[in-house]
Amino acid sequence: MKLLVISGGRHPYEESTPILDSFLKSAGHDVTTTEDASVLADETGMTAYDALVFNTRRENAADFKELKLSEAEQNGIINYVKSGKGFVCLHISGCGADYWPEFAEITGGGWISGTSFHPPYGTFDVKVSQSSHAGVSGVSDFTTDDELYMGIEYKSGNDVFLEGTSEEGTWPWGPDRKETHMPAGTFPLGWTRSYGQGKVFTLLLGHDGKSFESLEFQKMVLNGVQWATA
Repeated sequence: MKLLVISGGRHPYEESTPILDSFLKSAGHDVTTTEDASVLADETGMTAYDALVFNTRRENAADFKELKLSEAEQNGIINYVKSGKGFVCLHISGCGADYWPEFAEITGGGWISGTSFHPPYGTFDVKVSQSSHAGVSGVSDFTTDDELYMGIEYKSGNDVFLEGTSEEGTWPWGPDRKETHMPAGTFPLGWTRSYGQGKVFTLLLGHDGKSFESLEFQKMVLNGVQWATA
């Protein structure tokens, strides 16, 4: 498949994106990777790609204003996915609904800056909640080093295939590192949904290079590409 990977933003993408690019290419995909989102506004050019992969943080943050998606880029994504193309959205890439509410309708939800939170990066168990789902084909329950997102926006209509469970605890959080209580519970980590004629695969794992080295993570991303372009 011909894939367009959009990277860049406030996350260790210098670690994760080269790994993503490498394992996608090793699986036989034709991959174009860029931090320049202006390509999204070229609707004619976008038709050349079978799927769009987001490994990027495009929020409306004061120190990253240049990464905020323009209206033309937003409309490019809307029309691309609605037309029947695939979209794979990784980790915090689903943020952006603070200035573009329709994005959450595409992704099914995701990180909300200033609202969402997670326990410290570390090792936790990941559970396959729907073993028959194409997203976890060849994947069983596993342990990973990553971030377990909580307090995310979550839309109805998502078909969840992956979950993570966290214990209750209090940890430093936010720019002021204030001690923050975080609940115990089981939280969605991966789902699929439809948007127009397109297919969307959202996976909340994938914080850094170590997370991307997980063979289960790589398998799920490849499954997502296959599912979204079928």
